[in-house]
Amino acid sequence: MKLSRADRRLLNELQRDATRNQAELAHLAGMSRTSCWRRIRDFEDAGLIERQVALLNPRLAGFHIHVLLAVSMTEHTDENRQAFERHVADLDAVTECFTVAGDRDYVLHVVAEDMERYTEFLNSWILKHPAVRSASSTFVLRRVKYTTMLPIGNE
Repeated sequence: MKLSRADRRLLNELQRDATRNQAELAHLAGMSRTSCWRRIRDFEDAGLIERQVALLNPRLAGFHIHVLLAVSMTEHTDENRQAFERHVADLDAVTECFTVAGDRDYVLHVVAEDMERYTEFLNSWILKHPAVRSASSTFVLRRVKYTTMLPIGNE
């Protein structure tokens, strides 16, 4: 998608705070309210803006454990991959899932209230899955940086 300078400014402002009214967004992006509204609809229709959400503070929501869980599959078949990916899609504790290259096949970001709940999740929902050979947990000590903003730029 070809983005103008005003488009980039608008997208950056939406990434910072999508609750702003259109007049404020239009002013910050340097466009009219009508153009701003139309561009936002265009971005939504094209799938560039997937959805607008509220970002919660995990600690205040009760999630004190963050884990990067590396998973190895028993066999690298389409059937195994699809079954595992469908399974993971239904697990609320998994906030992100990536297929990766290297010694492991997947890396999942998992949140849990405490170590007991994480252990239960790992043993009941990951290690018991028939497509999983093994898993390795890396516990997050402190989140140094977190952003949902893509580096759209202004040029």
